[in-house]
Amino acid sequence: MKKRTAVTLAAALSAAIPLALTLAPSAAFAQSDARYQPSGVLSLSAQASAEVPQDVVTITLFYEQEASDPASLTSTLNQRADSALQKAKGVNGVTARSGQFSIYPSTDRDGRISAWRGRTEVVLESRNFAAASKLAGDISSVMQVGNVAFSLSPEAQRAAEQKLSSEAIASFRDQASANARAFGYSGYAIRDVNVGHSGVPPRPMMMMSARAASADAKMAPMPLEGGTSTVTVNVSGSVQMK
Repeated sequence: MKKRTAVTLAAALSAAIPLALTLAPSAAFAQSDARYQPSGVLSLSAQASAEVPQDVVTITLFYEQEASDPASLTSTLNQRADSALQKAKGVNGVTARSGQFSIYPSTDRDGRISAWRGRTEVVLESRNFAAASKLAGDISSVMQVGNVAFSLSPEAQRAAEQKLSSEAIASFRDQASANARAFGYSGYAIRDVNVGHSGVPPRPMMMMSARAASADAKMAPMPLEGGTSTVTVNVSGSVQMK
C-alpha cells in the first residue's frame, strides 16, 4: 500500500514540474511588461472655446388657485391649462406642452386641512422669439408668465462642436510637433487621444413676480433677447516622440 502511494505521488510531481516551468516564463514576462515604461512619451491637452448665440427660448406659464376640496381645484387647474394649450395650437414655430402640476393641502394651527392649493404649468418653446413672446402675451389672460430661459438648439450645439473640434485637434498636433522638436525628436506618432465636448448650461431663469400681471388681464408681448452659451472642445492624449 505504501509503495503505491509513493508511486502515485512521484507521478503527480513529475506532471506538475513541466506545468510550473511553462507558467513561470509567462508570469515573469507579465511582471517585466508591467514594469516597462516606454521612453519618449509626451502627454498633451488642447482646448478650443467659443461664445455661441442662444437660439431657443423657453417660457413657463403658470396658474395657482386655492379651493376647499381637491376635486374642484383639479378641475379649475385643468381648465386653465387646456385653455392655454388651445390658444397655442396653430401658432407656427412655437411648441406648447404641459408642465408641472401639483396640489397640496394647507393646514391651520391645529394641523387640520383648511384648504387646498394647486399649481399648473404650460411650457412654450421656440426659436422665434417674437412669436413666443406674442403667444405668451395672448395666454396671459388665463395664465401668468413664471420664468424665461434661453439655450442652444442641438443643431447649433453640434455645428459649434464640429468647428471647435477641428481647431482643438489642430492645436493638439501643433503642440505635439513643437514639443517633439524641442526635445530633439524629428516627429511623433499618436498613441491615444480623447475628444470631449462641454457646454455651459442656460443662464439662470428670469423670474417674474406673480403680482406683475393679473390673471384676467392680457399682457403686452415681452422684449426677448437671448445671451450666449460657451461651447468647449477638449482634446487630450499622448504621443510617442520619434
